[in-house]
Amino acid sequence: MCSHKLTKEENVHIWVDADACPKVIKEILFRAVERTGVAMTLVANQPLVVPRLANIRTLRVAAGFDVADNEIVKRLVVGDLVITADIPLAALVIAKGGYGLNPRGELYTVENVKARLSMRDFMDSLRSSGVETGGPAAFSQSDRQRFANQLDRFLSVHFRAK
Repeated sequence: MCSHKLTKEENVHIWVDADACPKVIKEILFRAVERTGVAMTLVANQPLVVPRLANIRTLRVAAGFDVADNEIVKRLVVGDLVITADIPLAALVIAKGGYGLNPRGELYTVENVKARLSMRDFMDSLRSSGVETGGPAAFSQSDRQRFANQLDRFLSVHFRAK
């Protein structure tokens, strides 16, 4: 995990890879940023409906491969949190000094993101050779709870209200 500790003058910004983010996770994020005042930007290539709060913004990008990911990485600063299930994006975030959190509640670290990338590449090669690998398990109530708990822990450690 990134070891950068925020000073009193710094605050974490949450970036959401919003095109693939489950609606229930967005709702958890909306409640958390309303409660804490953390700034959040949802990046997507389609229009988004979000609560009208001063600390929530949307950033619409052009459609295309990795356009939203590239925009997030470009704007990310050390200590920011990115919500994504995209492992290559998470690897870039970690490399740039940010934090990554999967919608299922897994916090990406330097150690585990490398393993996830290797597994992803392995599964891609299996699929390209014709092997049926199936998809991820259905999103569950325990996934939602794990995400909410991990987000609360992260914010309690890394966010200081101004």
